[in-house]
Amino acid sequence: METQNITLSIPKEVLRKAKLIAVQRQTSLSRLLTQALLEIISNEEGYERHRRIHLALLERGVDLGTQGNISWKRDELHER
Repeated sequence: METQNITLSIPKEVLRKAKLIAVQRQTSLSRLLTQALLEIISNEEGYERHRRIHLALLERGVDLGTQGNISWKRDELHER
């Protein structure tokens, strides 16, 4: 994967804590941020993919096994 250098403005306390986490995980701050960004991207792409799948299911409808014949009335299902 080709890389590109960027400049970030991060609050000092956040940067300090992120560096500590990177040291604990025996990785670089750059790698830690890359992994975090990749996770965010993956979650977004996964959400969008599943959203499209579920919208397609809603459009198609779900077979409830009735073959389109409803043999009951609402009042029968909801006795009052």
